[in-house]
Amino acid sequence: MKKFIFFTLFATLIVFSTNAQEWKTNFSEAKKEAAKLDQPIILVFQGSDWCAPCIKLDKEIWSTEAFKKYAKDHFVMLQADFPRKTKNALPEDQQARNNKLAETYNKNGYFPFVVVLDHAGKVLGQAGYEKTTPEAYIKKLEAFTK
Repeated sequence: MKKFIFFTLFATLIVFSTNAQEWKTNFSEAKKEAAKLDQPIILVFQGSDWCAPCIKLDKEIWSTEAFKKYAKDHFVMLQADFPRKTKNALPEDQQARNNKLAETYNKNGYFPFVVVLDHAGKVLGQAGYEKTTPEAYIKKLEAFTK
């Protein structure tokens, strides 16, 4: 019985880990991976604990199986989060990296703000929250890379 429970838990862990959205938080690492895989970077500026449209974008697009499955083989996902609640505060070094990204790519401070970049960091396109399907949002992001 213990072996069965262990196997079931192990199998569940594998399924969840393979379906999880892998978000990078380091721009240098994202650029290296994008160059290696020849994929664009999707840089997302969000306020995960205060921005209602950011939360909707996460729920309606980023967290869907359709998007996660597609993104896994087509995009390098980079997140620049700006939480406001003390309990969600980022480490100082991460906040500094996010601030630097915002100075470069989100000077107007829009949230959510999605920037499509090539592997060198050149802006290919920009988007925000839209009430749409994951498939339509994928098409919008892909159009910037053509």
